[in-house]
Amino acid sequence: MAETTGTYSDPNTTPPLAQAVPLGLQHVLAMFASNVTPSIIVAGAAGLAFGGPEQIYLIQMAMLFAGIATLFQTVGIGPVGARLPIMQGTSFAFVGVLAGVAATQGLGVALTACIIGGVIHFCLGAFIGKLRWLFPPLVTGLVILAIGLYLIPVAIKYAAGGAAKFQMEAESFGSLMHWSVALTVVIVALGVKFFTKGMLSNAAILIGLIAGYVVAYAQGMVNFGAVAKASWVTSITPLPYGFEFSLGAVIAVTLVSIVSAIETVGDASATAKAGAGRDATDAEIQGATYADGLGTAVAGVFGGLPNTSFSQNVGIVGMTGIMSRHVVTIAGVIMIICGLLPKIGAVIASMPLPVLGGGVIVMFGMVASAGLNVLTEVKMNRRNMVIIAISLAAGLGLNLVPTAVQYLPGVVKTLMTSAVAPTALCAIVLNLVLPEED
Repeated sequence: MAETTGTYSDPNTTPPLAQAVPLGLQHVLAMFASNVTPSIIVAGAAGLAFGGPEQIYLIQMAMLFAGIATLFQTVGIGPVGARLPIMQGTSFAFVGVLAGVAATQGLGVALTACIIGGVIHFCLGAFIGKLRWLFPPLVTGLVILAIGLYLIPVAIKYAAGGAAKFQMEAESFGSLMHWSVALTVVIVALGVKFFTKGMLSNAAILIGLIAGYVVAYAQGMVNFGAVAKASWVTSITPLPYGFEFSLGAVIAVTLVSIVSAIETVGDASATAKAGAGRDATDAEIQGATYADGLGTAVAGVFGGLPNTSFSQNVGIVGMTGIMSRHVVTIAGVIMIICGLLPKIGAVIASMPLPVLGGGVIVMFGMVASAGLNVLTEVKMNRRNMVIIAISLAAGLGLNLVPTAVQYLPGVVKTLMTSAVAPTALCAIVLNLVLPEED
């Protein structure tokens, strides 16, 4: 597809259907792998069988509610929705917190925290502009960097063939067979990303995963048993793991929600600038935040993880020059259709761990790189370097050595070992307390 197909700087205009459908598919391809990966990781942390029906269900909900949340953004309901071409998807920012909660307290607690966190996130829309001063590039960059650094070990474990303790003790863990598959994904994804253009380049991770999938299949690593058993139409279950309240989990998810809301403000602003050459209006920023929170709360009720705006899709708007929100509405409808077909979820769930590992090595590395990119806006004087040092040391250090705070109360311990929460808290407090340097 050509990189520029026309001038559609008004969100309410629509390209001809022959262009609009491929453009919508392009948005789906750019975010598809990133959208389903968090659910796979959190399901694994919760101890769900890899490729089992429960994991397939969580994957289905990730696709279904990414589509529904996208429609909240593009079509809108009253004040909800920016009505800009913003693609929603499952957020990586919450993976660290939710994986930890799911592993220690169960998916019921994790999803309940998502519902409550989504409601709080929704309420942030009323005064999101007044909170932006708490999250300058120094704070948001640190939080995003901490998320990426926390997740990279998970990527390496998957690439080597496992994530759970018993899998890492297996003889095959770290074998050449596993690494050959993971490296196939990485090499193909990089090749496609940097040596092709347009739709192919935007779908680089997805194409890399398909290549790794083929190599894994050739080595006898793929089992299609679950695909054959999966039904053609999904059944949606409210509160599939019950409603279990944990204050620590809610606080941790809410802290990440605030950061996610600030990211959405940035994405809304970037979309308006890239597609129309203007600043986003206050109503658009508020509507984008409302849609974020509503999408997260509704998804949580049915087993979906928190949703947020996807920055890579902002890049597509800038690349194509197509500002039409209706193009992204088509993308949302495609995701809803995928979410209603369990066969698709079963195919994704049949993906061997090394295939997924190769993909998330790139994805998680890019999350960390995005954090570094935000930090390039920060002047590296002694004050800011101290804030970076202490925030990362506290956040990542306590996560790596959780027994260091084993005597803290449960709520506080959950927060202190979540990586993201202590990094954010330290960065915010130190940025407010330490005097600026000339």
